[in-house]
Amino acid sequence: MEARTPPSPPSPQPPNPPRPQNRRARLRAETTQEIKSVALALMSSGGPDAITLRAIAREMGMTANAIYGYYATRDDLVTTLIAEVYTSLVDVAEAARDALPAEDSAGRILAWATAFRQWALDNPEGFRLVYGDPVPNYRPPEGGPAAEAARRACAGLTGLVATAWPQAVARQSDESYEWSDFAPSLAAAVREDFPDLPPVAVALALRVWGRMHGLVSLEIYGHLGGQTGAPEKIYRAEMLDLVRSLGLSA
Repeated sequence: MEARTPPSPPSPQPPNPPRPQNRRARLRAETTQEIKSVALALMSSGGPDAITLRAIAREMGMTANAIYGYYATRDDLVTTLIAEVYTSLVDVAEAARDALPAEDSAGRILAWATAFRQWALDNPEGFRLVYGDPVPNYRPPEGGPAAEAARRACAGLTGLVATAWPQAVARQSDESYEWSDFAPSLAAAVREDFPDLPPVAVALALRVWGRMHGLVSLEIYGHLGGQTGAPEKIYRAEMLDLVRSLGLSA
């Protein structure tokens, strides 16, 4: 009796390729992005109180009812915008800082500051939304991505000061700060993340933030344009002075 050759096993079938995003989902994503872009443009031209769902619908040629299918309330939209632009800012600043070695305190401070200014120039409406006049009657929710971005920004700046603290401590003229001088949430976060830092170092972190933010704010709001054609040189000089004031060399 002849031996039978067993049948060959079936060839494995390639996995099904991922289905392309359907048209409805793609259009919804595009419309959602347009809503956010129009909201920022309205704020840029008319201030924070110009952000209304009806105004956005009018600009986009939509009905008011249609836009409510994307954002139930204006506050939902504002919350999304703040979370996205703030997270974008912190992502950029952290990436610039982390491109340099941890022991390069001066370089990392300058990198954070330079990235912060460039992001603001690239995203002036986002800068105004996060750091400018508050949106009237807007009540931010507790927690969420915006709060996480704020926590990261605070931790990032405090971390820069913590690294520089051994050199900076001798240059502090006022060490009378107490933890009660700061918001309880800020004090608790710093004491958890940087348990060795004293209250005076928190004050220094706020001063560092103020020096980084001050000239950028003047530039974004157009207060430097009539005074100088080289705001980047003034900012660079200010940041170098900041670094030296901490006892660091750049």
